[in-house]
Amino acid sequence: MIIDCDSCVVRGLACGDCVVSVLLGTPPAIELDASEQRAIDALGRAGIVPRLRLEPVEKSA
Repeated sequence: MIIDCDSCVVRGLACGDCVVSVLLGTPPAIELDASEQRAIDALGRAGIVPRLRLEPVEKSA
């Protein structure tokens, strides 16, 4: 998974409640492997950190 905050449609609106911002600030892009994605999701489900709020922009064909 590549998280590109610059292409997130809720950037600015949801950054304060996004795990990426809480853990890393707002980076231009980060890449997470499957185990990192599962770990962040588990932390979010447990209420330890906010859930990932990424809403990528739909790319037209």
